[in-house]
Parts: sequence; structure tokens; C-alpha cells
Amino acid sequence: MIVFKVALAYSGIKDDTAKGTRVDKLLAGLRILDIGRYVAGPYCATLLGYLGADVIRVERRTGGEDRYIAPLFEDTGGTPGTGGLFMQTGCGKKSVTLNLSQDKGREILRRLAATCDVVVANLPPAALEKLGLDWDSFSAAAPGAVLVTQSAFGSRGPGRDKGGFDGIGQAMSGAMYLTGTPDAPAKAGAPYVDFSTALFSTIGTLAALMDRTRTGRGQWVETTLLGSALAAMNAHLAEQAVTGRNRPGTGNRVQTSAPSDVFRTTDGHILVHTVGDGLFARWAKLVGRPDLIEDPRFKGDQARGDARDFLCGIMADWCAGRTMADALDALDAAGVPSGPVLTQQQALDNPLAHALHAFRAMAVPGHTASAPVADIPIRFSALDAGVETPPPALGADTDTVLEALGIDAAARAALRDDGVI
Repeated sequence: MIVFKVALAYSGIKDDTAKGTRVDKLLAGLRILDIGRYVAGPYCATLLGYLGADVIRVERRTGGEDRYIAPLFEDTGGTPGTGGLFMQTGCGKKSVTLNLSQDKGREILRRLAATCDVVVANLPPAALEKLGLDWDSFSAAAPGAVLVTQSAFGSRGPGRDKGGFDGIGQAMSGAMYLTGTPDAPAKAGAPYVDFSTALFSTIGTLAALMDRTRTGRGQWVETTLLGSALAAMNAHLAEQAVTGRNRPGTGNRVQTSAPSDVFRTTDGHILVHTVGDGLFARWAKLVGRPDLIEDPRFKGDQARGDARDFLCGIMADWCAGRTMADALDALDAAGVPSGPVLTQQQALDNPLAHALHAFRAMAVPGHTASAPVADIPIRFSALDAGVETPPPALGADTDTVLEALGIDAAARAALRDDGVI
């Protein structure tokens, strides 16, 4: 049965065996306009689509930059094709191309926005104002709709007009300083600031829609990269504010418990995280040092964190003569949380990921291959949600969407001749 479920997950076939009676998608009937780029806005719209909303993506006639990031192939002329990022943020959407540098393009965008329940736009405030999608203009045109915006530093204050990316949030929240070492700050490879901003935006959108059901009013939902980054670092920042401790960066070595670090084995690396007196006692017995359990120097997580070099040294010696498999088996048997440090390919091949049905195989636009796309990592007992269709080809739905706005074939042909669509 396990092999069968893995095959289902990897082939992209939806496994509903454990989902019980399904109901319609939660957001069915709602229309979302996505005019964002990269992650914070587009992935918010993607998640709303996974919950059943109809999502229309607007991008340039040549395609947005985010369509080609981490390209999965090149055409015969060496031009990058669909990228890995767009596979994650583009599934389930319709694609409309508009030239927003022209008045006609901006007018079509405003008309389209007025037909939607939610507009998601991670653009700077000045760009929103130029498009007529700042809150004052948007709410006047669509009083019951929800505007969801993401920016680096918000619409107020000295950072209003500054741009930014995920790494800027990591840098300015203290995360890079604490993650690296004093001479070498380190950024996380996974863009967690972008994705957490998308998640906060999705939560805010759902809350605004619930409020609209109750009151009938629209609302502006605003999130920021810096705000998300500071939220992720809040525990460390609270400690700093109260104690003035000024912790230096220590790389993978945790400062508030021990032994918690990455350790080398004979054939790779593993991560071990030991928090709390119970886990520490299990670990001490496992490595043959039960005497440490009652030692007053190691009472409490912070005391052990302060003695991290000594305790991690013991763990390093214990791991040094073992294979990854032997070390992980022993840690599992002792009940000490641990895991292997995997390459990207090993992460894809991991049976635990397969058991979660973490990915769905989706066709890559412009190519014969399929790619694993992360499904919504939430399991519902009754709601139907998740990835169902691949990302759209560029402009695939322009005619259909504009026709629904009352723009007939002759008018669309003229717009094409003018370079608007």
C-alpha cells in the first residue's frame, strides 16, 4: 500500500482515499486578479486558487520576469523557458497579457479589477497609484472588493518608495546576523520572508472576505516583507530588547539549547535538536553520559545552550565514527529528534515526502516534461483544495477574459495592433 501511495503522489494522480466526503471548493465563485510578481503576491493568489477561487494573472506581453526564474529548459535559440518559480506560483491561473505602460492597457486593467472580489498586487504604492489601484481609487470603483498589497516596507513612513526582496527582509530583521557568524552573515537559501508574506496575505484575505460576508464592506489588506521577517525573528528580538544580550551569530549551532547543531558522520551530515530536560536526558543516556543529567551546569535549556560547545563536542565525537543511517537509527530509537541533511534530489526522493503527497506532477508549459509542484500543505477532512491544473501559457486567456468585459473580436484585434494586448 505504501508503494501504491508513493506512485500516486509522484504521478500527480490525486489520492482521495483518506479524505472522506468532499464538498465544493471553499472559495468557488470568487474571482481574484493577480497583478503581482515573484512570490509574495502571486503565491497568495495561488493559494486562494487552490481553495477554489478563479484567478486571473495579468502580466506583460513578453511575460513577467518571474515566469522565467530557474528555467526548466531553453528553446532551440537558447531562450529560457518556463521556470521553476512559475511552476509553483502559476498553477491553476488564467493568463492575460496587458501593456500597462499605455492608457488603454491601464483602463482595461481597471475595468477588469472592478469585476473581481479580490485584487492582489505586490507593487510599490506609486505604481498602484499610476494604475488607479491605490486604495482610495480602488474602493471608490469597487466598494465591496478586497485589495491585498505587499511591499518591502509598507505604504507609510520613510521606506514607502523603496523596493526590496526576500533577502533584504532577512538582512534587516537580524536573521542573517544570527544565522551566520560575526564575520560572515548568512542568508537562508529558502526565501522564507517571501513565502511567509504570501501566507500572511492569504490569512488577511480570508479574514477580509469573512468580514465582507458579515458587513458587506470591502477592505485593504496590507503586508510587508520587513513585517513578516520581524515576526519570524520576534522571540530573538524580544530577548534582545529586555536583556540586551547581543547574541553573536553561531551558524547552525543553536544558542538556546544543546546539543542542537549539524554533525558530520562518516558519509554525510545530520541535524540533531535537543530541547527540554526530557530530551536532554534521553540524549545523555544514548551517548553514554548519564552523569550529565543531574549536573547543575546543564540544568535548563539556556544553561545547556551556554555550554553548547562542550555538549556539541560530545555529540560530534559520537557521530564521527558512525554512518548517517546508524546515527539516525540510534537517535530515533532513543526518541531524540534528528534528520539527515539532504541534497535537492534526495529531498525529492525522500519517502517521507512521498507519504505526505507533498508534490503533484504538472505539465511544464512549452515543454514535454512535467515538474513536481508543491501541493497546499494542509489536509482537510471535508474541504477540497489543492493543485489541479498546470500554469497557463502566456496570454492563453486574454481573448476569453476581454470578451467577457464586452471587448469584441474587432476591438481586440485593434488592441493587438496597437501593442496593448
